[in-house]
Amino acid sequence: METKGKVLMQKYELGRLLGQGNFAKVYYARHLGTGQSVAIKAIDKDKILKVSKGKLKEDTARKYFQQLISAIDFCHSRGVYHRDLKPENLLLDENGMLKVTDFGLSALAKCKHQDGLLHTTCGTPAYVAPEVISRRGYDGDKADIWSCGVILYVLLAGYLPFHDSNLMAMYRKIAKADYKFPSWFSVDVRKLLSRILDPNPSTRISIAKIMENPWFRKGLNSKSAKSKTAIKESSLVDVDAAFGPIENSASTEAPRLMTKPDNLNAFHIISLSSGFDLSGFFVEHDQKEEVKFTSKYSASVIISKLEDIARHLKMKLTKKDGGLLKFEKSDKGRLGTFSIDVQLFEFNPSIHLVELTKSSGDNLEYQKMLKQEIRPALKDIVWAWQGDQHQVQLQQVHSI
Repeated sequence: METKGKVLMQKYELGRLLGQGNFAKVYYARHLGTGQSVAIKAIDKDKILKVSKGKLKEDTARKYFQQLISAIDFCHSRGVYHRDLKPENLLLDENGMLKVTDFGLSALAKCKHQDGLLHTTCGTPAYVAPEVISRRGYDGDKADIWSCGVILYVLLAGYLPFHDSNLMAMYRKIAKADYKFPSWFSVDVRKLLSRILDPNPSTRISIAKIMENPWFRKGLNSKSAKSKTAIKESSLVDVDAAFGPIENSASTEAPRLMTKPDNLNAFHIISLSSGFDLSGFFVEHDQKEEVKFTSKYSASVIISKLEDIARHLKMKLTKKDGGLLKFEKSDKGRLGTFSIDVQLFEFNPSIHLVELTKSSGDNLEYQKMLKQEIRPALKDIVWAWQGDQHQVQLQQVHSI
């Protein structure tokens, strides 16, 4: 259907097709009043209605959850963390077998920082674990387990456990695991979900323990049930093809050319406004180990400036894939080796978001270095630091 030039809602002139999926197409559009460029997603309502069935019976939900957990267990055993698990990324084949898809936000074990944690905030807000929102680092397998718990809740209830029209209110609910069970949830599934949707990742149930849970194991021993190995193999859309053999993906510390910076995701765009800075739920403002700024300069100019700073501070600068750099001192301080991770994200070639995070060492030393050395040295390329001129910044970003 020809859509170019068509006006929607008497406000937006539709332009070229940007992309499409199974249920929707995304178009470039322009606001007639302001000239602002936007993206409009058009959803095929008929197709959505055919796959929308509400809550599932407990036995059916359990069958899909068994396959999901087995698939994710296999991913984790290969060092792959999905990080965007949700019903939209689960498909069923002609035999009713579940397939895990869309590994676009996934991470390999080698992506972990020196503290052994992942630090990129990503995923879909309603399904994301509280420690991911905190932006202080998270264990990829524990974060995936939380998302699996939200999926199980949705399968059984037909709606989300954490939902609010106000995004900040929803994040507060997630941080506190503030949800209620519908009356039809059985006692056993309530007990299991309570252990999965534990806001403390250190006490959250592991996949191994989930697989030992009586509610989870029901039906697995029947003659018609597939073995765990068969479920794993049938529940994945060729992880090896997507990532290659895990033994060939070992990380190396040797300096190398850095690839193109990662693209900015929704979490980073939201966090450009101090009103949406979620770290206050988890850490005092003056103790934050992460700061970020936007820059109108190219990635090469930003990296060149960071190299100058590293030389001035007599720190080793290592470049890695995906716009990640690491500052590291050669000598150990009172709390071990001091290091700072720097991550570049590209909104477009002329606008970048840069995150600086203390990955190890003394926080007081980091705050002092940031205030007295790093921030002054970056002033020529900084457009705005997080919290500074955030309203103007957001207006400029959204108008691009």
